[in-house]
Amino acid sequence: MKVQNKIIVVTGAGSGMGRELTLLLLSKQAKVIGIDIKETGLKETAALAGNRKDSLATLVADITDRQAVEKIFSSAIVQFGHVDGIINNAGIIQPFVKLNALAYETIERVMNINFYGTLYMIKTFLPHLLSRPEAHIVNISSMGGFLPVPGQTVYGASKAAVKLLTEGLNSELSETNVKVTVVFPGAVNTNITTNSGLAMPTEPVSQSKPMKILSASKAAQIIVYGMERDRYRVLVGNDAKFMDYFYQFNPKAAAKLITKKMKGLLSV
Repeated sequence: MKVQNKIIVVTGAGSGMGRELTLLLLSKQAKVIGIDIKETGLKETAALAGNRKDSLATLVADITDRQAVEKIFSSAIVQFGHVDGIINNAGIIQPFVKLNALAYETIERVMNINFYGTLYMIKTFLPHLLSRPEAHIVNISSMGGFLPVPGQTVYGASKAAVKLLTEGLNSELSETNVKVTVVFPGAVNTNITTNSGLAMPTEPVSQSKPMKILSASKAAQIIVYGMERDRYRVLVGNDAKFMDYFYQFNPKAAAKLITKKMKGLLSV
């Protein structure tokens, strides 16, 4: 689905990839409804929109609250009359600790934002999207959604759930006007650690050659490119592409490689 003249909802629009997705969509002549739990971030995104700010509506909302998500939908319809697509980008990571040391409260927060927030958005908007001539749903999973990352086991589980939710939805909607894309970012330069309420790690990821980190703006370009071409899945970054191939070829060896690289971050 080409995004020009379309109305797209983006969650997590106040920073990182969500902000870059919002700005890129606006530059491609789309109208955007940016959602974030932090008003300050949304105001910064709106300021960066420049002469396209009239095509941007911002809403402060908690996507883990189903009623709040329903209000997002109502506000979107009041503001623009219809919606053509949603990009479920909002997400958090967990502290870099083993499952045994992870509090249930943290587990629930990660699952609520990453999985249930995505689910609520889909369930709320899907009936409307099915009524549009064409529509698109983009769900951001993670390289950790197909590859185990020690110290991010619950985060990975939440993103694996997003992966299968998206793939199942794709199959269910295969004969409709709604296209569905799942995205697997690798290492992207965002402030997800801070947004997750975590301190920045002080230890190096590994003693080997450091991973190349993709800019959030480049990641946004790859995602929108895949969206406009109705891609089934989008791998963001050479690390995601390599590990996707490696994991399919030899999952145990791939898991060992990631364990080695992430050893310096695993605190417990």
